Amino acid sequence: MSHLFSPKEEKKDFSTAILDAKKAPNKLIAEESLNDDNSTIQISQAKMSELKIFKGDPIFIKGKKRKETVCVALIDNKLEDGKIRMNKVVRKNLRVRLGDVVQIRPAGDVPNFTKIHVLPLDDTIEGITGDLTKTYLIPYFKDAYRPLKKGDLFLVRGGFKAVEFKVVATEPKEYGIVGPATVLFTEGEPIKR
Repeated sequence: MSHLFSPKEEKKDFSTAILDAKKAPNKLIAEESLNDDNSTIQISQAKMSELKIFKGDPIFIKGKKRKETVCVALIDNKLEDGKIRMNKVVRKNLRVRLGDVVQIRPAGDVPNFTKIHVLPLDDTIEGITGDLTKTYLIPYFKDAYRPLKKGDLFLVRGGFKAVEFKVVATEPKEYGIVGPATVLFTEGEPIKR
């Protein structure tokens, strides 16, 4: 008759299991970014290799309350393996604060947008006259290939004041990259906070 429990097997101590290191390599702790780019995040080279992400690849980042956005991955060799650098705008889109945990995964093939519709937030355009598209959006997107997701907020510094915009509609998918052929629409009433 075979034994169900052999004396050589070691019992697992469940009272200290919470202290064991977790095996979730795609969960990282949010840190403040060193640059102020709304389109990029930085992680260590070792973490990129572990997750099979290359420099410049688009990645999905998931925060709290199922909030998700897409950013471009860059390398920061001074950063610890379990951390990710992102600026305030990215953290705001994900509803996370410094020290919160986010999940990342490769985005794979991200399409270029054919059209996006963005609207400014009303409290950020008070006192601004002129064409917001020429002053803020065209210089922001020119030759930058910025990834965006429908519902994202992004801050553009130009002229004398920073203006915050929200992505309200996108084609062909909910997420993509704004390229030179992308048509920008800005018609409509500013969004109230």
